[in-house]
This record gives sequence, structure tokens and C-alpha cells, in this order.
Amino acid sequence: MSASTFRTPSVPAPRATEARAIDPARWPDVVALPRASRLRTAVAERVVRRALARLPLRVRIAGLEDIGLGGPLMDVRDPDAFFRRIGASGLIGFGESYMAREWDAPDPVGVLTVLAGHVATLIPQPLQRLRGVWARRRPEAQTGTRDGARANISHHYDLSNELFALFLDETLSYSSALFRGFPAEPALLPAAQHRKIDRLLDLAAIGPGTRLLEIGTGWGELALRAADRGAHVVSVTLSREQRELALRRIAAAGHADRVDVRLCDYREIDGTYDAIVSVEMIEAVGAEFWPAYFRALDRLLAPGGRIALQAITMPDDRMRAGRSTFTWIHKYIFPGGQLPSTEAIDRVTADHTGLRVQRSDGFGTHYAETLRLWRERFTAEAGQVDALGFDDTFRRMWTFYLAYSEAGFRSGYLDVRQLLLTRQEQETA
Repeated sequence: MSASTFRTPSVPAPRATEARAIDPARWPDVVALPRASRLRTAVAERVVRRALARLPLRVRIAGLEDIGLGGPLMDVRDPDAFFRRIGASGLIGFGESYMAREWDAPDPVGVLTVLAGHVATLIPQPLQRLRGVWARRRPEAQTGTRDGARANISHHYDLSNELFALFLDETLSYSSALFRGFPAEPALLPAAQHRKIDRLLDLAAIGPGTRLLEIGTGWGELALRAADRGAHVVSVTLSREQRELALRRIAAAGHADRVDVRLCDYREIDGTYDAIVSVEMIEAVGAEFWPAYFRALDRLLAPGGRIALQAITMPDDRMRAGRSTFTWIHKYIFPGGQLPSTEAIDRVTADHTGLRVQRSDGFGTHYAETLRLWRERFTAEAGQVDALGFDDTFRRMWTFYLAYSEAGFRSGYLDVRQLLLTRQEQETA
């Protein structure tokens, strides 16, 4: 999807004060305040104020009142709009309020890290039990069917190759790097990305002659590293823009004879492979399709083969609680996505396949540093983002997304893991 065609669902007419600054055609739900009763807004304000007052934050309300225990500053500039949005749509409203500049923070990662660290206790338990009443359900169009998956992937990954190149390093790797130490420095990011890729290739035992399947091509760096080892790679993606650039990079490296990049769904792959590698792709599958995904891996893996996955994970109880909820991330960044828990992966593979997790290594702090480097470079390239046709509201949305993600890893709420799966051989009589 290009910048000029980015859309969200229509809403009531925009406020005149916001319409001057924010394009109502691109951002109708940011320009306009949602419909919400006075009672619902009042309840939201009371709940949010009580929650913020107990946190290590300094929350400034309209420049007149401070609440919280002290810490990173959260500046609520338009409290009426802020509480109304949260009352109407919860965390979606919280994110849209940031996009609309109704609240801001000198250190958004600091603020969001505090919130992520207390996410399980922000809302009182009695209200959490009413989640099904007020939380929005995910749109049917975002379900991970073959058509839905193509649309979901295109929404994010076909924005613009040039946009991603502005903040990623030269490897064009859009997943967590693996550093030798902290704090990470921008110049070390390419080597850290190669360290992550090489560790996955080692887990999968990739070497000369290996028949490797990669699910989720990205921009081709893992396929290139595998081809350098002498592997024969079939890599699949649903992003046309990613495939086009990956093919150019593979040809330039002289590996066109070793790497076949196909535009297809994981359910459409045939053949058998000595190894399968997939980096941060399971998050886009959708929980209802995890059984189909792992059955496909089981079907495609040759006897004695190995699977190496890199996956972003979250706590199992939080995954279960929010499994069908429509969030800000779904609406604006990754439609149809669902982060698994390690327990969910164990359950699905045990119930639907002969695959079992043999090894699981977490390195969430490394993702926090990766995201920090991306966010800082994205901010520094604001002028180039504008030149590509993305407006100020898009830049603010993307900044919030990167900060929101970084905070999840800094708080420990999110983790990223490399998993080794092998097939459980049936016992012989």
C-alpha cells in the first residue's frame, strides 16, 4: 500500500481545529473525536486517573495538575479528548490521541515502558472481566485466510521499500539483531543482524547442499547467507515489493541459481526440505491458523530435518485474554497479527503435529536495542520520510509504533526467541 492510499474506516465529521493540521481523508479517526457518552467518558477518566496515580510517572494534565509517583513525563494537553478517546475505544483511543498530539512525552519509550510493565494491573479486575463487552472485535477482513493474509502483509510490507531502507541497516533485516554487548551502536547493527541469521542457520544445520525452505523472505538477507554456505533455497513471501528487491539483491550477489523467491502463501508450498527457517513470520499467521501453519511445517520437513524459528512471544495469560481483541497495532500497523506464547506453540505442535520444541533461547533485551536504533534513525530521517510522501501524522504513528514495541521488550512484557523444532519420531514396536 502506498502512502497516498493509506486509509482507516470513516467516522463523523472532523473537528475544524484538527482538520487544518491532519489530513481527514487519510486519518479520519485521528481528526475526529469518537462518539462516546458522558458517562462512559467519566468512567474512563476516573479509572485512568486512578491507574496513573499509582505509577512511577509524572502525568501533567492540561499544564495545571500533576499526578503519579514521579518518573518520565506524560503531558496530557487535551484531557477532554484524551479521556473521551480512551472511553470510546480503549488502547486504540490512547494511540490515536498520541497521533492527534493530545498527549505527548519527551521520552515516549520511558512512559510506555512503565505502562507495559503494569499492563496486567492497570484496569481493575472487575472491569477486566467485562472486557468482552467494551473491547472491539477484530474485523473479519483481517482473518488470516489466503486472501486476508495477502492483504494484511501488503498493508505493512508494501508501504515502500525506500521507507524501510531509511531506518534499517544495509542488510535490510527487519527483525531483532543479536549484539555482543550493550549499549548497541548503529555501526554494529549489520554485524549483529548477521550474528542473528548465522545462529538460526546453525540451529537448522545449514550447509553445502542443504535444501532450505524460508517462510517469509524479507528483503533476502537470510537467503543470501544460506546460499553463501552452499544451500539451495526456496524462499516464499506475500509482499510483491519485498520480492522484487530481494530478487535484485540475490542476482547482484551472484546467487540467482541457488535462491528461488516465490510469491505464495505457506499453505501453497509443496515438496520436502532438509531444513525450514522462518523469522518473525508466525506473528502474522493469526492464532486460528497456527495449527495449519505448523501442520504445513510438519508436512514439508524431510525425515531427520530441522526447523529454526524466530518468534516474538508474550505471556500466555495475556495472550489468552486479548486473543480476539482489536488493538491499535491491528488497526494501523499489523492487521490480523497475534503474538504467540511459548506455551501456545507447545500446545499447537503437540495437538496437531509430530513436531516438538527442542531448544528455546530468548534475547528480548536485544530487540529493545534494535528498536531503539531503528527509532533514532527514523526520527533523524524525518525529512526523507516526508519526501517519500508520508505526512507528519504517519511519522508520528510510526514513531509511536517503534516506541511502543521497544517498551514492550524493555519492560519484559515481550520476548523474542529462537526455537529449534524437530519431528518426534514414532516409537517402533
